[in-house]
Amino acid sequence: MIIEVRGVVRRVPVAITIAGSDSGGGAGIQADLKTFAALGVHGTTAITCVTAQNTYSVTAIECVKPEIVREQIRQVAEDIGIDAGKTGMLYTEEIIRAVSEEISKYNFPLIVDPVMVAKSGAPLLKPEAEDALKEHLLPLATVVTPNRFEAERLIGREVRSIEDAEKAAEEICSMGPRAVVIKGGHLDISGEAIDILYYAGEHKHFRAPRLAEKTTHGTGCSFSAAIAAFIARGEDIPSAVKHAKDFIIDAIKFGIGIGRGTGPVNPLATLYREAAKYSVLKSVDEARRILESTQYIAELVPEVGINVAMALPHAESLRDVAAIPGRLMKAFNSVRSSSPPEFGASSHLARYLLEIMRYDPEKRAAINIKFSTEIIELLRGMNLKISFYDRREEPAEIKHVEGMSIPWGVRQAISRIGEVPDVIYHMGDFGKEPMIVIFGKDAAELARMIAELSLRLRYVKVAGGGVEKPIV
Repeated sequence: MIIEVRGVVRRVPVAITIAGSDSGGGAGIQADLKTFAALGVHGTTAITCVTAQNTYSVTAIECVKPEIVREQIRQVAEDIGIDAGKTGMLYTEEIIRAVSEEISKYNFPLIVDPVMVAKSGAPLLKPEAEDALKEHLLPLATVVTPNRFEAERLIGREVRSIEDAEKAAEEICSMGPRAVVIKGGHLDISGEAIDILYYAGEHKHFRAPRLAEKTTHGTGCSFSAAIAAFIARGEDIPSAVKHAKDFIIDAIKFGIGIGRGTGPVNPLATLYREAAKYSVLKSVDEARRILESTQYIAELVPEVGINVAMALPHAESLRDVAAIPGRLMKAFNSVRSSSPPEFGASSHLARYLLEIMRYDPEKRAAINIKFSTEIIELLRGMNLKISFYDRREEPAEIKHVEGMSIPWGVRQAISRIGEVPDVIYHMGDFGKEPMIVIFGKDAAELARMIAELSLRLRYVKVAGGGVEKPIV
């Protein structure tokens, strides 16, 4: 598809999904279109079936007339053009024949996801249609992406090991497709999900740790759609499969926990994270300006300085957390920073955030301040949930591993009160300054809270109420 923006002509890759509609929005054309959009590809559709389903059941299926399916493909191909396509739920022999005949008229790469059974166990391909799939559609395929059970149906024997999967891939490839990926989600391989690609006479393994998340509805749809999208963008088969696997790992890891059954994957997770970068930097920079202009802020500054940090949604590493390089350091009665916020600028607050977000994803911002019993009592008066950890209790195997102390401390603080606190403090250890860390949803909002805290602390000191009390 060619578009013109301000006089600049550019071509947008186009992909088509030929599949069923999922009323629950987690699989089928809904998952495919979200995947195409997330990967910068214009998505088009040829709907084969309408299903009534949710996260735990499929209660009704209505097939679209084969001629209507055929016409959808024709109209997209002849006007917009198709750079790659994928098939999902086809259900009947008649639809498979119509799709195969229409696709054969156009020379675009095709990814075939041989959808046979829903996660709920409902059949999505009639038994008598399996032969039509093998005879008419697989020979047109660029890549076929069966899971273990689909591979077993296609070859007529069990697939239990990597060796079984390699042989199955070869056998399916002999049916006509250029390449086959046996997906590893259902293979019983301890600790890993290994996808096996057979292409150009060679096997290639794509390994990843097996995920514990249960948000896997639509995994196969999004994975095959991602392969189609990368191929539409011009990537070769091995590269498209690799990038699709990376993409689907994030989609599962940050899936959507809705419904009473298996929650859907989230194909937009990576896109949301990228889109949030500007707003995160803006919030941290606003927090910096608030702190630099706050009266009496110096009384809250620890010896190492104050920092303010904010994480992207679905943050996974230190590079996903923005903070102030070099911190904000005390300058007379105020604080000053040497540069604007950057991602990866703080390992200290980033580790706090990465750990606490595992328990409360909305706590994406943090500020560290000086520890004192006065300040803790003032924070209690602001109705914040407070907990602590004792560095002296830290196990040796944790203390001697770089980067492990803070996550351990966060877990201890959460365990101590049985919920996620707003404030975590510790009273130091050998070579470690006592510290308070305050958490919130937004960096700028936290900075305003700190500004209010500094005024309260100043009032207490001026009023003569600043006597330190032991904290239980």
